[in-house]
Amino acid sequence: MQDLPAVRGHRRGTAWTPVTYGVHRPVTCQSEAEHPPFWDDDDLAGWQLLMTDHGCFTGLTALEVLGVALPPLPDRCPVFMALGKDDPRPMRDGVHTSRHIRPVAYTVERGLRVAVAPEAIVAAARWVGLADVVALVDSALHLGLVTFDDLEEVARSRRPGSRRLRAALVLVDARAESLWESLLRLLHVVCDIEVEPQWLLVDEDGVLIAKADLWLVGTKALHEYDGDEHEAAPRRVRDRRRDRRVDRVGFVRRGYTAGDVIQRAVSILEDADRSLGRPHDPSRIRAWHDLLKDSLFTPAGRAAFLARVPTAPPRRRTA
Repeated sequence: MQDLPAVRGHRRGTAWTPVTYGVHRPVTCQSEAEHPPFWDDDDLAGWQLLMTDHGCFTGLTALEVLGVALPPLPDRCPVFMALGKDDPRPMRDGVHTSRHIRPVAYTVERGLRVAVAPEAIVAAARWVGLADVVALVDSALHLGLVTFDDLEEVARSRRPGSRRLRAALVLVDARAESLWESLLRLLHVVCDIEVEPQWLLVDEDGVLIAKADLWLVGTKALHEYDGDEHEAAPRRVRDRRRDRRVDRVGFVRRGYTAGDVIQRAVSILEDADRSLGRPHDPSRIRAWHDLLKDSLFTPAGRAAFLARVPTAPPRRRTA
């Protein structure tokens, strides 16, 4: 976004739409993106008009602007802003503000002031579940937006969210290439299954056969997340050819969906136990279910999130 068309004050006519009370922006065409962002840039430009020069977006809002993939957010999720201690607080529905004695370091992306990645992550960790923080950090590390040392430094502070971030740092892995890969890996880890992400399977001549999401260490089993794109006909044909190559060298490839990870995780555990040659103990899955209860990936977790964060009326869906 090269300019910020939002304005303070009231505008009449079908060419304008409200962002919040006293802030309007021109109506724009609906995004045709397959997965449109939760926060529209033009709306955020309107919210930015309510900040002082030292304020910025933070938490989940900043992370999305920076390009970090977010867990599914509830419709009533507010915009997150960081303000100075003495800055006037916007008295509006739909925004959550945090006060800071020292100005929060920020960068400018598409004309929007957003907290730098370490600041945004620790701010988000205050409100979301441990599994969510792991997925967010995995994504930020994979994108090169932050280093592990940066995160360790902010986690050592006494900032709200730092304790949960410290707990997440022992579980993160920058090799995950999507949120769902992060979740699938985390499921195995908390169930005491050693895995190697982005593992290269090669034949006896060193020729690459497959790059697997997860290799169950010590076995001939590959566990992978299959998103919707795997259902497209061209991708499906390539996947089956790859499966046959994997099978020819004595490995088994198992693909799992989001429903398997969230709702049928015990079946993944059972598959792993069989490959590891250990007795299947369904009670091991409780550690994973405990994480999910507080995660944005589940309805219960989203409800818990809204119970922690000051909520706002349902968001207006822009045209």
